[in-house]
Amino acid sequence: MNGSYDKTAAVVVLPPLRGGRLSDKSLRAWLAQADLSASDRPQELLAAILSELGLPYPEEGLAALRMWGQTGDRPTVWIAAADPVYLEPRLDHLRLHALQRKGIPPSDLRPLFDHLQETLAEDQRYGFARLGACGYLRAEAPISTAMVPAYVIDQREPGDFLPTGEHTIMHRNILSEIEMALHEHPVNVRRTEEGKAPVNSLWLWGGGNAPQKITRPQPPIFTDDPLLLGYWESVTAVADLWPGDFAACAEASLHGFVAVTPEDDMAPESLIRYLQELRELLRQKRVSRLILLSRDGLRAEVRRSDTLKFWRRDSELLA
Repeated sequence: MNGSYDKTAAVVVLPPLRGGRLSDKSLRAWLAQADLSASDRPQELLAAILSELGLPYPEEGLAALRMWGQTGDRPTVWIAAADPVYLEPRLDHLRLHALQRKGIPPSDLRPLFDHLQETLAEDQRYGFARLGACGYLRAEAPISTAMVPAYVIDQREPGDFLPTGEHTIMHRNILSEIEMALHEHPVNVRRTEEGKAPVNSLWLWGGGNAPQKITRPQPPIFTDDPLLLGYWESVTAVADLWPGDFAACAEASLHGFVAVTPEDDMAPESLIRYLQELRELLRQKRVSRLILLSRDGLRAEVRRSDTLKFWRRDSELLA
């Protein structure tokens, strides 16, 4: 989808579809008739959507875009995302656990970020802030940061995703100071005693300045994801919160749409309802084509003509 994209198509992000999560036989057969592919390597959500739309991916400033989406205002300083993680020591490596998307309460994050601000920001070279479960680092001079958010490498070894090149020494130095400041903080002591993962580090990623606001035609988006909202705001495109159903998205869109279902809505009945709604939009010719991206790496491109492939009743990619 670019300047000449199919303006009646929809790009939709859905809950996980693989591993037998979809029990409805009718919907499984419907998806089996589509063009299916799968990847076991999670992709950053904005990158996946922009790839489908044929739009450019930002070279820097992802954290600034996310803050823009959270506040509605364009940040004017260099910032990086600084999201809470637990680095679990293994026999010969570390395993990263992304805590931001695992329901860590603000009551735990607030004192941790206050402590970092009090102990590491005295000379004003750095500053720490928190918006909801999202953390931010402001730096007087740019530092190297990772390119992907923590959820992309959840449960994996982080070493291959650490930044390289210019300013990496500054990255290592500030990260060491952060980890020392978090070590044995009362919040982490309590979390450990309660059997919860401590916040023993921050994942620094997406550093840079926010882009200047421009105008670029692209389909409206319906999402609660602040990074996506910030990107759409930066190009003066229509962005709104997820309305709860796809019929509302289609009703509000004249030239196709992008819709992202809530990340925490993983109930099997929700997945069935979402797919039923999308199938009905296609049947009613309110969209000509669906590009479905599941959060566990499945991609399905569904057209109305796919129903002619009646011999396909299931797919191993859904098993």
